Amino acid sequence: MALVLHAGSGNKNAFKALIAAEYSGVKVELVKNFQMGVSNKTPEFLKMNPIGKIPVLETPDGPVFESNAIARYVTRSKADNPLYGSSLIEYAHIEQWNDFSATEVDANIGKWLYPRLGIAPYVAVSEEAAIAALKRSLGALNTHLASNTYLVGHSVTLADIVMTCNLYMGFARIMTKSFTSEFPHVERYFWTMVNQPNFKKVLGDVKQAESVPPVQKKAPPPKEQKPKEAKKEAPKPKAVEKPEEEEEAPKPKPKNPLDLLPPSKMILDEWKRLYSNTKTNFREVAIKGFWDMYDPEGYSLWFCDYKYNDENTVSFVTMNKVGGFLQRMDLCRKYAFGKMLVIGSEPPFKVKGLWLFRGPEIPKFVMDEVYDMELYEWTKVDISDEAQKERVSAMIEDLEPFEGESLLDAKCFK
Repeated sequence: MALVLHAGSGNKNAFKALIAAEYSGVKVELVKNFQMGVSNKTPEFLKMNPIGKIPVLETPDGPVFESNAIARYVTRSKADNPLYGSSLIEYAHIEQWNDFSATEVDANIGKWLYPRLGIAPYVAVSEEAAIAALKRSLGALNTHLASNTYLVGHSVTLADIVMTCNLYMGFARIMTKSFTSEFPHVERYFWTMVNQPNFKKVLGDVKQAESVPPVQKKAPPPKEQKPKEAKKEAPKPKAVEKPEEEEEAPKPKPKNPLDLLPPSKMILDEWKRLYSNTKTNFREVAIKGFWDMYDPEGYSLWFCDYKYNDENTVSFVTMNKVGGFLQRMDLCRKYAFGKMLVIGSEPPFKVKGLWLFRGPEIPKFVMDEVYDMELYEWTKVDISDEAQKERVSAMIEDLEPFEGESLLDAKCFK
């Protein structure tokens, strides 16, 4: 009999077995009209998997659940299957990457995605931790793929099937181009895999997420309407008791610490308007105006230099990387102005920036919440140094050549 897979048609965990079946020449039929929340609650399904999770594979010898175990079963159904490598060490490395894929990639994508879909409680701090852990995992994967087309050996193995299916959820639902562009070898690998005929037969055309899903906020429960009581004669007032309608006054939202700083003579919006409206004589009007306005007691200037410029080998990827950084800086738009330059006519391209922040230091909430910050070296500008002051002016102006090199791109945050 054919193997029967119980899962929805779009389930990424079911894809593992279906793709393995395509490579192995094993017949696996996806059960028809499967309804999550209905089909997996029937007594027949619960006999196969008592906790009701999918997928489940029906075999002549009994059911198998857990997606990686199912994919292994399908692969082992063909003797000497090359999906399991050609040696004991290749087999070990395949299992190594399967475990890495489950615990480091799939788990962290889920911790980022599922709270935003309302499947799990959303906690901002937990999301930041999940993103940081995912970036660390993808960084390790990117390093491996820099010198390897496949995870193990020189052809597709089960490790590639499992990894690609786990990455699929991230690429399709939450990992936008600005996020994945930091991992060019992972990008290359993923798009190569999903366009292999056996992958494409199962996955179809894959499109990358264009935006991060907004957090799904639950509507507050409707207030209980109490039936009106008939009027009683001369009711006695209740002593000490508070009226039922009385609610605790909402606590005022805590102010951003930057709003509590002493007033500054520099009005950031005025500088941004001057920058935007100056079309001619930029050095004489805008740059002079900036230094006339600048308040070193109320604001600080910072140079930033990307730490990993040797990775910037593709121009559009480098520019997308900078664009993603600026998007994530949006939380400090009220308190900052920035210029980001992509420098060079040939790769590797250099990324350098200038930032004006309210206050004497880089705001703590920016350092805490924008994970890109740690990818740059930050140096406070000493405006008593005329060379540094001129460098600030040149970066604001997009002066070219900049430090002897052409500008590939210049982006402004205002």
